[in-house]
Amino acid sequence: MKMELVQQQLKEWGEIMITTSGGATFELHLGDTTFDFENRLIKLDTPQAHYVIDGDSVEFVTKHYGHKHD
Repeated sequence: MKMELVQQQLKEWGEIMITTSGGATFELHLGDTTFDFENRLIKLDTPQAHYVIDGDSVEFVTKHYGHKHD
């Protein structure tokens, strides 16, 4: 999946889950995710780490609704 489509889905939904071709899953939010189209990278900043993801390795986008944690 092209990263332009990933960015479009994130803009439309505000929060998405992505799964890469390597099987890694990341939760992206508008406020903590940037797209580097020149280098084809998705950059995710979290309190725990800074992730650099191959922007064209995304195979799945999951949109989900918020929910209460028990």
